[in-house]
Amino acid sequence: MERILSILPKRLAEPIRLLPESVKNKLEEIRLRVGRPIEIGVTGKPSFLPLTVNEEDALQLINNVSQFSFYTIEEELRRGYITIQGGHRIGLAGKVILDKGQVKSIRDISSFNIRIARERIGVSQGLLPFLYDGRWQNTLILGPPQTGKTTLLRDIARILSSGIPSLDLLPVKVGIVDERSELAGCVNGVPQLSFGPRIDVLDGCPKAEGMMMLIRSMSPEIIIADEIGRPEDTEAVLEAANAGITLMVTTHGYSFSDVKKRPTLKEILQLDIFTRILELKRNDATGMEIRILDGQGNQITILTKEMSVN
Repeated sequence: MERILSILPKRLAEPIRLLPESVKNKLEEIRLRVGRPIEIGVTGKPSFLPLTVNEEDALQLINNVSQFSFYTIEEELRRGYITIQGGHRIGLAGKVILDKGQVKSIRDISSFNIRIARERIGVSQGLLPFLYDGRWQNTLILGPPQTGKTTLLRDIARILSSGIPSLDLLPVKVGIVDERSELAGCVNGVPQLSFGPRIDVLDGCPKAEGMMMLIRSMSPEIIIADEIGRPEDTEAVLEAANAGITLMVTTHGYSFSDVKKRPTLKEILQLDIFTRILELKRNDATGMEIRILDGQGNQITILTKEMSVN
């Protein structure tokens, strides 16, 4: 949280800093829109602070993030978001600049969506009997936005690369393709979040290309990637599976039946590559509900996790 507050203009940071700790600990988003009040998202519910964001605030924020150099964040502006130290992601909206029909950049930025990345150490512990059965299972984690997919996947990566001696689980070689710099929170290529000794990260690399690079260069036993869904991602997943590499990935979707209808994922699911499906839903009482399915979509069990999701 301090990292986020440090990049905000002081007058915007102060009311957030003064929020009760119980609220700050569950804070998921901070939305800043020029001419509108600060919006905060706590466990999926929006509320507003009595302070209106102005153009000077927007300019100061983007200057703080870019260290007064738009050139250094040119690629991020083209993608529409910036990831800062700690894995926090800042979504952007404003005037889109096109070049030959393709997005070149965003100027006159008027909206910021700061999504707060949190480590939840141990949140995946209860899943181990379902993810490991003599070997780690190819696992697809799905759910709508803000149900905790990245949080859960990050903790699974920690366990895989650390091992659990008490359960006779040895650490394995894990390769992470972190296209949006959210999973590992790398700074200068070095992960800042909690992982074990057997982790290798391709930071800011497109998923499909990154999976192939890891296969060729790092001989991972398990590849982890967030939010697959493009045709090229499907091809890379098939290549990795055919090479005998275990996959742990996430994708957007409201249910397994919903995801099966997507053309880019249909082929993978028809081939039964994933033997475990984790279907995530927000539960107001607990924070996360995890429906565990086998590869055909048959329910095995349902777990709940007390956590703030992101």
